[in-house]
Amino acid sequence: MIYNEKKVEMLRQRYPEGTRICLDHMEDLCPVASGTCGTVQFVDDAGTLHCKFDNGRTLGVIPDVDQFHKIDQEQIMTDAQTEENIDSEEITEAEDLEESEEMDMSM
Repeated sequence: MIYNEKKVEMLRQRYPEGTRICLDHMEDLCPVASGTCGTVQFVDDAGTLHCKFDNGRTLGVIPDVDQFHKIDQEQIMTDAQTEENIDSEEITEAEDLEESEEMDMSM
């Protein structure tokens, strides 16, 4: 699907470089898996969003053909905070485990 210049410009404004998206469904012979997130690199003159996905793949996403949604900055921050909290809990659990092993060895 090819868009007119106004539609392409609107897509460029809505999905500037660095915008995070999540793929819901892709119509492609070798699609990126649903649920995969990626970062928009640029929007070409045909209106295709060229993305680098978190799984290492790069592929164009075609609006009105592929289904995806924009990940807002607030959600990204919440996800990062959740990951940080999980990492902190893992470190605490590891420290607790080391302490209990030391106590068992002294007995």
